[in-house]
Amino acid sequence: MTAGESVRGTEGAPVDRVVTVPNALSALRLLGVPAFIWAIATKHDAIALVILMASGITDYLDGKIARRYGLVSRVGQLLDPIADRLYIVTTLVGLAWRDIIPWWLVGVLFAREAFMAVVVLVAKRHGWTGLPVHFIGKAATFNLLYAFPALLMAEGDGWLATIARPIGWGFAWWGTVLYWVAGILYAVQLRGLLAHRRGR
Repeated sequence: MTAGESVRGTEGAPVDRVVTVPNALSALRLLGVPAFIWAIATKHDAIALVILMASGITDYLDGKIARRYGLVSRVGQLLDPIADRLYIVTTLVGLAWRDIIPWWLVGVLFAREAFMAVVVLVAKRHGWTGLPVHFIGKAATFNLLYAFPALLMAEGDGWLATIARPIGWGFAWWGTVLYWVAGILYAVQLRGLLAHRRGR
């Protein structure tokens, strides 16, 4: 989805497909969540790092394959954001619990999730089934999902950790800013649609 696309109802809805390669990739990402929780809680950082990297790669691939080969589906549009948010939430809590990131950053990102929950609720109350993911939202998720492995890698020793630290925080800051920008754009978009409907 691009930033120019708007909230929509059932028109132009994706096809009803369940068994597709993108959906399988999203399902694999979901299965990785409990494994990541175990790895980060037990300080098996190498395993946690591999899971996070695999999540970022499959997040990119499922959308790319779906758009390129016409495999966009309702199931995929449900699974993909669920997997994204589960990884973001579990990783934030896990990294904060390990004192790798500050708890206030967790609060800032959780506040955005609460804000978006209200926006989506308002959209659904007025007949729109959801908010399509646009470029800025995906860019924010991309930054955050790549920030987390780098920050985890920065906990090690040596030159690799030294390089990973500024890269990880760079992705984290950009991801946080874009995450909020995307949320505000969704709200502005929804407000415009509501105003247009009232003006009819």
